[in-house]
This record gives sequence, structure tokens and C-alpha cells, in this order.
Amino acid sequence: MATIHVDVVSAEESIFSGEAKLVALPGEAGELGILPKHTPLITRIKPGAVRIERADNGEEEFVFVAGGILEVQPDCVTVLADTAIRGKDLDEAKATEAKRLAEEAIKNAKSDIDIAAAQSELAEMVAQLAALRRYRKK
Repeated sequence: MATIHVDVVSAEESIFSGEAKLVALPGEAGELGILPKHTPLITRIKPGAVRIERADNGEEEFVFVAGGILEVQPDCVTVLADTAIRGKDLDEAKATEAKRLAEEAIKNAKSDIDIAAAQSELAEMVAQLAALRRYRKK
């Protein structure tokens, strides 16, 4: 069985390192599915869920990423995330409150920069909540 080595890291820590059958994540131009022997590529990733189908036990790992860079080589996938949180560590109440605060910040923004920052935060929280829902359905 062919596998691919996967590393998911954030500025704070290594979130996942291991062999996988499949990696799926939100690329800049849409959802990406990476299998062993994939063509090399580098792309930005959007906030959302990284789904890793482990080679050792077939279970799926979910990691929320708040954007970053993806590097794919035929035998290795590296996700360099701005922020990465294991699916089991996502906090729905905290994300919902952050979403509410971002929506409020958009309404009260006084400049285009404030609006852009609040919209970015809102997009990240919406993606985090969507990732949490996907994680709970598995």
C-alpha cells in the first residue's frame, strides 16, 4: 500500500506527523485531495479543515488551519499553518463568541482596514465552526 508522509505544523507546535493514504484540505483555488506520488506543488491554503486518512489504522484526523502554505512532494506533504488546532481541541463556544465579536466589529468599523481585519476574523471563525461540525460528524 502506497503512503505519503504528512507534517502539519503551526508557529506554536507540530500538530501531526505520520503516514497517510490521503490528505484533503482547502486550497486557494478550491478543495485539494493529495494521494501518494502526487505531482509537486506549492500553494496557499484557506481557513478550513485538513482531513488526513491515516495509513496505520485507517482513522481520520481532522485539523483546523487558519490559512498557510501547502508544499507537496511525491512522498511528502507539509502544511505550514498560521494557526492549527486539532479537531478534538476545537471549542465551539469560543469560536461562536469570536464570530459574534467579528460581526460586531464589522458594523462598528471606522476604516477600510478595520473592515478588512474584521472580515478576515469572521471568515476564520466561520471556517472553524464548519470544521468543528465536520469533525463531529465523522
